[in-house]
Amino acid sequence: MTLVAAAYTVALRYTRTVSSSDLYFSTTAVCLTEIIKLFLSLGMLTRESGGFSRLRSTLMEHVCRSPKELLKLSVPSVVYAIQNNMAFIALSNLDAAVYQVTYQLKIPCTALCTVLMLNRSLSRLQWFSVFMLCAGVTLVQWKPAELTKVQVEQNPFVGFVAVAVAVLCSGFAGVYFEKVLKSSDTSLWVRNIQMYLSGIVVTLAGVCMTDGPQVMEKGFFYGYTPWVCFVVFLASVGGLYTSVVVKYTDNIMKGFSAAAAIVLSTVASVTLFGLQITLTFASGALLVCVSIYLYGLPKLDTTVLPKADSQKTAKDKLISV
Repeated sequence: MTLVAAAYTVALRYTRTVSSSDLYFSTTAVCLTEIIKLFLSLGMLTRESGGFSRLRSTLMEHVCRSPKELLKLSVPSVVYAIQNNMAFIALSNLDAAVYQVTYQLKIPCTALCTVLMLNRSLSRLQWFSVFMLCAGVTLVQWKPAELTKVQVEQNPFVGFVAVAVAVLCSGFAGVYFEKVLKSSDTSLWVRNIQMYLSGIVVTLAGVCMTDGPQVMEKGFFYGYTPWVCFVVFLASVGGLYTSVVVKYTDNIMKGFSAAAAIVLSTVASVTLFGLQITLTFASGALLVCVSIYLYGLPKLDTTVLPKADSQKTAKDKLISV
């Protein structure tokens, strides 16, 4: 997941900044990614089921005849859509540097949701590594504020509220999906199919609302090149890897993987885009590496949800830490 995410970031930056072709619509790329993830999950479920006949019966049971399950898995898609919109509002009302710092609170927020929603406890060392990771990612992505000639009216209060909502959405949606995955014996690929169906609906709505007239005029695949197709492929494969990581580890580990990907993609940008390595980046990268090592020291089984303890609730565990 780390390698795919790093490659995706570098390739995406190339298609949006370096490539000389006409700029494609990012909303259509996101929608196409959801469609490809759906077909890849269907392929994996076919392999897991052992044939098309069993695949058909599985889909009938868990998709066509289970509207409640579809509704349950539509929650992460809707929440992620809200998160993306809040991030846009926050960037419109806050300086980029302030946004980068405050948005990294999604890492400890995910840890908090893990404790409260999954009844899982974290050691003091793991909490320390979570906040160290938060600081490390902030330093890695830190860019000093630049003065611009264009003065845009901003509302810091609206920006901070938007960041808070985005952070909560990020933590809740990820842990909610993890809880759904681990609270039943339903196949991972069935869960993915259920979520991607709602994801396609949400992203199609995004295409219509954001770039509808331009897409109707120029076409859905306007500006697509082999590099853009490669970006879409990486995003699709990365989405599947993410669900596997969440299934067999947890959302906090997914956050550490994403942080490592940021470091790798930035290092790659030195060669590809002439990026200058600064002392701030080097310090942040060191913090990220150390935090990943520290978090992995306690060997805990996170593939299943712990049973609720009547004498010590998740809230009590959090307070004791």
